[in-house]
Amino acid sequence: MNRRSLRFRMTVWYAGLLAGALLLFGASVYVGLARYLDWNLEKSLQEQSRSIGLKLLPELPSQGPAFLAEEINEAYAPEVNGHFIRVSRSDGRVIYLSGSPKNGSFDPARIPAFPAEKAFSTKILIPGGRKLLVTGLVFPNPDGRPLLVESGVPYEQVDEVLHALLLMLAIYVPCLVILAMVGGYWLMRRSLQPIDEITQRAQGISSTNLSQRLPLIRTGDELERLSIALNRMIGRLEDAFQQANRFSADASHELRTPLTILQLELEGITQNQQLAPEVMDQIGSALEETERLSRIVENLLTIARLDAGEARMEKVHVDLGELAAETTEQMKLLAEEKSLSMRCYARPGVYVEGDRSRLKQVMVNLLDNALKYTPEGGEIEMRVRVDEHRAILEVADTGAGIPAEALPHVFERFYRADKARSRESGGAGLGLAIAKAICIAHDAEIKIASSEGQGSRFIVELPLSNAEPGEPLKPQPTGTAASVKRD
Repeated sequence: MNRRSLRFRMTVWYAGLLAGALLLFGASVYVGLARYLDWNLEKSLQEQSRSIGLKLLPELPSQGPAFLAEEINEAYAPEVNGHFIRVSRSDGRVIYLSGSPKNGSFDPARIPAFPAEKAFSTKILIPGGRKLLVTGLVFPNPDGRPLLVESGVPYEQVDEVLHALLLMLAIYVPCLVILAMVGGYWLMRRSLQPIDEITQRAQGISSTNLSQRLPLIRTGDELERLSIALNRMIGRLEDAFQQANRFSADASHELRTPLTILQLELEGITQNQQLAPEVMDQIGSALEETERLSRIVENLLTIARLDAGEARMEKVHVDLGELAAETTEQMKLLAEEKSLSMRCYARPGVYVEGDRSRLKQVMVNLLDNALKYTPEGGEIEMRVRVDEHRAILEVADTGAGIPAEALPHVFERFYRADKARSRESGGAGLGLAIAKAICIAHDAEIKIASSEGQGSRFIVELPLSNAEPGEPLKPQPTGTAASVKRD
């Protein structure tokens, strides 16, 4: 689980706030219930003392202490109910004292005496660590000496209720927090699902399919405004790319004719035998640069058409292994000129659906790139194999390799990792860009693995079309200079 994700943080904040609210609510309930139980218990004891003082004490002078004890035991049954009742004079003489409760929770004789001066309510500790709530009311007596009526009850009843409340809070609060976290995470996942859909759709949008749009979230809030803003941004990017492609295509198209005329004119001038040798050299150099410029313009026009989807392609079932062997055979003369060993390991029957000439152009561009950067005596290999449901075309060399910082840019137009050497070899930095554009048009992926000083490996993955069962890798014959070996 990603702890830095918005989903996780929102869930934690939600659970934390809920836990804080529940703890605050539980503390409030606990304090409020404790005060209410204290007040209610104290009130009931006072009512009991008041009942004894108003109903029974007036009969005390005429009926005597025995009558008082009999009435209290009959009406309130302190031993059975576990209550403490004591009636005493102001001089401390006890007129009535209840017996020990049946549960033996306390001894009434050991309860300290209180002065008969004013009403009170207090809690006292009794043996066993328990508490006893005692209230006292003062009543007048005909002989002028006030009588104190005390009523008490163990505080265990209140403690049991409060303990049960604490136990309930200790059990239910964590359960509610956990449930809130699970539910909050699920709700956040469900709420953020439209963003996941936008993300997945956005990842599939590139410069070749800018006509696609992100799903519009009809929520009327920030998500809807975000999706609308992103779609408008993609629309602006599409317009910008279209303008750039149109400019490249239009400029390349307009430059073809004057460059062709210029090339013909220069070739015509070279036919003049009366020109000085140094002038002929200058014209020859200008002619070479014109031819180079014509190739650049033609390549730019090709890339612009591929990017715009306007390039003509006749997709048929192509045997990629056969095409690789054929292309390697045709490139063998260039390998001989640089004393390079060129091999092709191609499995037959690897069929893909594509334009044969365009796929061949990819192979030619990759082999040509390897030829430019592989020193004399080096090796170049082309392989065709099947990996699951993909056809794999690999071109590897033992050349100078590509620096790590240059790898992300090798398929960019006009990019050259070694500008000086590429210039000398006549490269303009468009061959790999054309190869990538053709691969994109074929729903293929082109990758590179290279390290400086250890050569490069270009990998093209194409979808199979009616592929036959796998067979062992067999090299295809490609002649003498472009020799073939078996794996």
